[in-house]
Order: sequence, then C-alpha cells, then structure tokens
Amino acid sequence: MKIDEKAIRKLAELLDETELTEIEVAEGEQSIRVSRGSATVLGAGVAPSSVAAPQSVDSDPTVPHPANLDAPSAVTQDHPGAVTSPMVGTAYMQPEPDAPSFIRKGDSVSEGDTLVIIEAMKVMNPIKAHRSGTVTQILVENAQPVEFGDVLMVIE
Repeated sequence: MKIDEKAIRKLAELLDETELTEIEVAEGEQSIRVSRGSATVLGAGVAPSSVAAPQSVDSDPTVPHPANLDAPSAVTQDHPGAVTSPMVGTAYMQPEPDAPSFIRKGDSVSEGDTLVIIEAMKVMNPIKAHRSGTVTQILVENAQPVEFGDVLMVIE
C-alpha cells in the first residue's frame, strides 16, 4: 500500500483549521483517518498502523489563559496524583453553565468528590477524585475536548 503523505498532511491541516478532533476520507477500499495525535491508514486486508500527525501548539502570548489553568508540564499519566480522562469527550468544569466550578486550584478534595464532567455521546460522566488531597494543577479549560488518557488535573 502506498501512503500519500500529502493527503495526510492536508487532512491534519483541516483538523487545525476546523478545530475538529478527527476526519476520515475514503476512496474505493482505501481510507485515511486522521485524529489529533494519530493518523490511521486502512485498506482491504491491511491492519491499522499509526502515524504521528502534527499538533498545533498555541504559543500566542496575546491569548489570555484562565488564572487557575496550569501549563501542561511534565505531568504524565504515571504521576500518582494525575487525574486522567477515561474517555474521549468534552470536559466541563461546572455542573451547568451558570454554576460555580466543581473545583479550583488549591481546593482540598476528598476521595469520591466530583472534579469534572466529561460529556461523551450526550451522556454526562462525572469524574471523581481517586484520592483525597489538594488540587495543585488544572490542565483543562471548561468545554475543552479531551482524549482518552489526557491528564486533566493533579491532586497532591
């Protein structure tokens, strides 16, 4: 199978332009799907293979960031206090638009407290604290799309 790098790059650019998380095109039995973080090329009888897709890095200093949002540092899924997304969806920091946030940086939380809601396929899924402690980092904004395994926040 011949992989068309130009097509993959063009699809990755479309993702950035449209702020979609995934796009797929097909021609005959061959299809190319590009999502944030990976691209999959499939054809008849061909096993999926992953290819890294370009990720846009927002380094524009004129774009304001919420005061309680931390820059993604070296926090990984392996960090003992990392709260990760168990699914792909949209993270909401409050139960409804006009309500206060579930948590803020510096808040003390108890095991089982709701930290964030992730909407996936019109279902609201509460993400609860896996341990008691203090919220030291919040790495997502309200209504931000998240992927499986993304670190949402850190509880120390």
